[in-house]
Amino acid sequence: MAKKVIVVSDLSGREIHGQEAAQVVIRYADARRGQVVLDVLAEEVDEMAQKGKREGRRGRRPRTAAVG
Repeated sequence: MAKKVIVVSDLSGREIHGQEAAQVVIRYADARRGQVVLDVLAEEVDEMAQKGKREGRRGRRPRTAAVG
């Protein structure tokens, strides 16, 4: 017997289809509290992201092509 997995948004309760999926990870400053992961719709993340600011990627910048 086949099983079908349906993913539902933890915030709105609406069904999430393939390209609409996103995850929100909440990490507390106090590591003992662990972290919380929410499955949400991409549009819900966009609404939350408007309240924050964009942060650049961490680490070194990629090397450019050799000049020669």
